[in-house]
Amino acid sequence: MDTLLDRFSRYVKMETTAVEETEDYPSSPGQLELGKVLMAEMKQIGLEDVGVHEGGVVMGTLSGNVAGAPTVAFLAHQDTSPDASGKDVKPNIIKDYDGKDITLPGDTSKVIKVDQFPQLKKLKGKTLITSDGTTLLGADDKAGIAAIMTAVVEMKADPSIKHGPIRVVFTCDEEVGRGCDKVDINKINATAAYTLDGEDEAGLENETFSADMATVTVTGFNIHPGFAYDKMVNAIRYAGEFLARMPKEMSPEMTQDREQFMHPYDLKGGVDQVTIKVLLRSFETPDLETQAATLKKIADSVMKDFPKVKIDIEVKKQYRNMLEHLEKEPRTCKLAEQAIKNAGLEVKYESIRGGTDGARLSEMGLPTPNLSTGMHNFHSSLEFACLEQMENAKKVIIELAKLWGEEKA
Repeated sequence: MDTLLDRFSRYVKMETTAVEETEDYPSSPGQLELGKVLMAEMKQIGLEDVGVHEGGVVMGTLSGNVAGAPTVAFLAHQDTSPDASGKDVKPNIIKDYDGKDITLPGDTSKVIKVDQFPQLKKLKGKTLITSDGTTLLGADDKAGIAAIMTAVVEMKADPSIKHGPIRVVFTCDEEVGRGCDKVDINKINATAAYTLDGEDEAGLENETFSADMATVTVTGFNIHPGFAYDKMVNAIRYAGEFLARMPKEMSPEMTQDREQFMHPYDLKGGVDQVTIKVLLRSFETPDLETQAATLKKIADSVMKDFPKVKIDIEVKKQYRNMLEHLEKEPRTCKLAEQAIKNAGLEVKYESIRGGTDGARLSEMGLPTPNLSTGMHNFHSSLEFACLEQMENAKKVIIELAKLWGEEKA
């Protein structure tokens, strides 16, 4: 486990924060720097066909030692969330965790509390890794990268582990919804794939939200406020009117489990124009059309009551529920379930109230469920990871490789 911890600590110290407001791909230079490090390590391990593909996607292959076995791929993303700083991450290693609240050393006002994060109760005695409280940790998804790299090191070093070809793929910009924009599944050329991007341990996430994003543009008219009578149309006020008419019972903070939501998460602009970005989410894909129609009705009602304002809505497809596509290759989840059991864990099938690269890849034709990596409370300065759970993620990868090695392409 020391090797796994060393890898993880090295990766999180590299700043790879994704940037949403750019057309660059990858969106931040640190992702390319991490990619160079990963390529060098892959070559050192002895992987073949190591290279960086379009958009900073890093790929390499561990040759199989079983004739005729299918190729399977393992993926993780190099970027970290822009929701918290990823610059100058200082991993804080807590050995033999005592089960109590954790005060972070770089900002003592930041406390990971047991009553707020009850999963800590089962981690007493384990090794935990946090940030110092001034940044996020970056376990999402560098825990996945570390688990994959450590697994291929062990498989390369031990020929008694029988497996087919293993494709290792590290993507960019997953956190801003562009993780698969530059991925070519024909180059991956695998029968099945797995993203290592899940919380806790023993999780098998085979279902995601279906997702669209709506951009609401409220157009008004600006003029000097001293001469505004009967002329100014304040887009800020009518954006507020639009938001007030959205159904509150369909907000993320008022929904759970398999309930759908509409989530306004970004607002920019001024008197002349305001844009509002709204996430549309449901496990049932047809609900997205209904949600878009609801936004259109709200816009029409505001424009009817206030004829001088103009509201336009553009809806873009993001990803679809992976469950709709995983059924095409039933071995993908069946073998993952068995691999988790073989690693000595109890399988937890989970539905993600969100999405992963796996949702897009599955829709593109490469069935890709998501597996746990031992990360917790990601996208926050209160993020933490459990080394033993990361070790179990590595074990699951190896068990999966062995099981696929017994299959026929």
